[in-house]
Amino acid sequence: MPVFIIIYLLLELYVSLSLGEELGFIGSVLWILATLSIGMITLRLEPFTIMENLQAVGVGKFDMKKFQDATMASFLGAILLIIPGAFSDMIGFGLLFYTFYLRFVAKITPAKPNIYKTKGEEDVIDVEIVERNTNNNSSIEC
Repeated sequence: MPVFIIIYLLLELYVSLSLGEELGFIGSVLWILATLSIGMITLRLEPFTIMENLQAVGVGKFDMKKFQDATMASFLGAILLIIPGAFSDMIGFGLLFYTFYLRFVAKITPAKPNIYKTKGEEDVIDVEIVERNTNNNSSIEC
């Protein structure tokens, strides 16, 4: 595990320095402020994103796996955009792209009518049976 952290930090340093060299100081500051703003806006809209994803689960456009993937990708993408660094920004944008991909693919696919019905529930006819007492014992024998 520490090896992955070291590799991530080295990649973050390399990509950030390369981007900073290309953009210059002012461009790098603007890049950091822009990604920070996008991350903060995305994080503030996260409750609405979760509600949209829950509604998509309710109408059958998302299953629980897609709901979990879309919610976690949106949240982690926003957090990675807030963290300064070009490599974390690229991962954050990738996660947000994945979230939008799941939303638009889910909207293109038709909704299932109702995923919570049991098989054969539509074929059942509800009937009430009334039994009549056929033994009229009006007289009592001794």
